[in-house]
Amino acid sequence: MNKIEYLDDNLKAVDLEMTTADLPEIDRQLAGIQVQGERLDVGLLSMPE
Repeated sequence: MNKIEYLDDNLKAVDLEMTTADLPEIDRQLAGIQVQGERLDVGLLSMPE
């Protein structure tokens, strides 16, 4: 979001309107994504808070 070449796309996203009718399609699309690997690498996970 901090790159000027994406500014137009980011501004268009402000006009996005979603309804509860959109949720089943969103859920269907998300279910098709296979997550791989760890959330963070071991070095980051071992850092003190």
